[in-house]
Amino acid sequence: MVTKLKILYTVVFVTMITVVTWAARKESLFAIPAPVSNDPWFIATLFDAYFGFLAFFIWVAYREKSLALKASWFIAIACLGNIAMSSYVLLALFRLRKGEGADKLFSSKSSHP
Repeated sequence: MVTKLKILYTVVFVTMITVVTWAARKESLFAIPAPVSNDPWFIATLFDAYFGFLAFFIWVAYREKSLALKASWFIAIACLGNIAMSSYVLLALFRLRKGEGADKLFSSKSSHP
């Protein structure tokens, strides 16, 4: 299961980096036309994304011991979304000891310094 999760989150990370790079080359993030930024579905999608980020951050805050790490991850997730989220999961997966399963991700606080 851990290997499958590593593959999944690597695909998410690489895909998001690729899509964000492509989009950034096409136009600035701040050049969103008014008809798009005022569209109800655009606004609903932003709320959906940021509530998802918040829900994910709750797990990060549970796992991390350091307030500085919690704050850093909050900023990263708010600014980078799924890029930061997939990075966090990959780091957690690669920190698992040999023989530990994915259930270890949810059963206790982070054991890294």
